[in-house]
Amino acid sequence: MASALHEAVRLEMIAGAMNVVQAVGLPRPLHSTRLERAVGSARVSVRAGDASTGRRNRLAELFQSGAAKIRLPRVGPADPVEAVLLNTAGGLTGGDRLAFAVSVEEGAACTATTQAAERIYRRVTGFAEVETTLSVAAGARLDWIPQETIVFNRSGLARRLEADVDPSASLLAVESVVLGRAAMGETVDRTFVRDAWRIRRGGRLVFADTARIDGDAAGLMAGPATGGPATAFATLLLVAPDAEEQLDRARAALADVPVEAGASAWNGILVARMLAAGGQPLRAALVRLIESLRGVPMPRVWSC
Repeated sequence: MASALHEAVRLEMIAGAMNVVQAVGLPRPLHSTRLERAVGSARVSVRAGDASTGRRNRLAELFQSGAAKIRLPRVGPADPVEAVLLNTAGGLTGGDRLAFAVSVEEGAACTATTQAAERIYRRVTGFAEVETTLSVAAGARLDWIPQETIVFNRSGLARRLEADVDPSASLLAVESVVLGRAAMGETVDRTFVRDAWRIRRGGRLVFADTARIDGDAAGLMAGPATGGPATAFATLLLVAPDAEEQLDRARAALADVPVEAGASAWNGILVARMLAAGGQPLRAALVRLIESLRGVPMPRVWSC
């Protein structure tokens, strides 16, 4: 009887303590504590160079905060400005938020890429959010060619790319996703990925595309009408006055690569899609296609 009485008193004391915590606003137990999240924002703007300096392109603005950083490697005087984007958090998980913006002013040229493949790790709650904003003015060129995004099991990613391109400008944009690391035997059977593109030309929406995977990625991609059974995929978009003239070159670059790929062009837009059994064959096909369309080698960070 005494033991039962002691237990009743103990439970009453615990309940009283929890009421005090709620009443005075003390920190709640660990399982309900808000976790630290990575947040970052960075933007870079490039303008045409001054003939007196000998440089064709130069930096106009650079801003960075939080986990989002931008580095500017040395390039030749006639080369586009090269912007290398970094996430100092070392990967993303639910609740993390990154925003990048690249603006190329009239007549200038810029190549934007990432230091390494981005990794989307297992989450407790929420999604990793990545927002990219691109602006390409009259007669300018921007190559947006980040390295692949690797999605791990039980992760969540919501990514959005928005671009505004002048009718006389050129934009080459690539995004690729790898579902787990094939060499490590990883299977992604529970994830969420939403990848949205919105491209405007002269203020008019000319390309809108959203891909979504929710649940068993391996199972969804195994179908003959989806991935059959690819674990990596990519989209390449070229918006340029001569985009349709590049179609034969793009198809030739994809003719004998170890991926399933196709390309089409219309109204000044070229789109290529790729499906591969892993990150390595997808990367090899992307490099070949991008170098064919750009006419120059990939940025050095792609081979580091």
